[in-house]
Amino acid sequence: MRLFTTAEAAAYLRLKERKVYELVAEGAIPCTKVTGKWLFPQAELDHWLASSLVRPKGLNPIAAMPIVGGSHDPLLEWALRESGSGLATLPEGSEAGLARFERGGVIACAIHLHADADDSDANVAALKGRGSFHDAALVGFARREQGFLVAPGNPLRLASLADVANKRARIAVRPKGAGAQLLLLALLRRDGVKLDQLTVVAPPCPTGPDIAQAIRGDRADCGIATRSVAAAAGLDFVPIVWERFDVAMRQPDYFRPPLQAFVGFLRMPAFAARAKELGGYDVSEAGAVRFAP
Repeated sequence: MRLFTTAEAAAYLRLKERKVYELVAEGAIPCTKVTGKWLFPQAELDHWLASSLVRPKGLNPIAAMPIVGGSHDPLLEWALRESGSGLATLPEGSEAGLARFERGGVIACAIHLHADADDSDANVAALKGRGSFHDAALVGFARREQGFLVAPGNPLRLASLADVANKRARIAVRPKGAGAQLLLLALLRRDGVKLDQLTVVAPPCPTGPDIAQAIRGDRADCGIATRSVAAAAGLDFVPIVWERFDVAMRQPDYFRPPLQAFVGFLRMPAFAARAKELGGYDVSEAGAVRFAP
């Protein structure tokens, strides 16, 4: 989240600083006070501007691109295609995707966030914690099994993050803000291991299948991804945790044909069958609205 100082907010809004202070005093502008200084979240300012926009009669708001951003998932890609929704994907990680969704750049965002290693409600907390998501809903997609991908036979006998550190196993990681990377950081905190104790492979891998390729190409010994990715790549899998994988969308968009086709498909037997075939998914709550303000 980008935060503006008063001077930066004034420049961004093309106002004088004095006017910004007046708006703060009136409670008319989104802001927060930290250690005695006023700070202005850019996303909140953007939403504040958009909500007060006056449009000529008949001019509709600009529609978000028909893209589901956020996290990568093989079952998600398949469901978007097979549902006939017409929606594309833009996998760039949970936090980056959520930021793009917040700006209105994509119509929906797939997320699996982690505040700690066993947190199953971090996705809900992310939407609850931002006023810019006042009209957003969180639709359940699946619970997924995350773990360490390792070479067939698990030659280093890796069973935990401590093993990865102690045996100096080369670990492929995801970019900053990706859900799997957030999980890794949560595991480090839980197990009392420091990131610099790990032998990290560079550069970061954009997706789970890229983690698998790094291991298959002997560039890495392990990395965090889902059981379905391990199975598709013919790798062994060391389970860590089951996590929630959800899709955030604006409530008005939820009722439009593309997302209705997608959400409806999540309740079909074909979707459950595909999830079982890929492995590592629990889709019993797929298509259910998990959170709506």
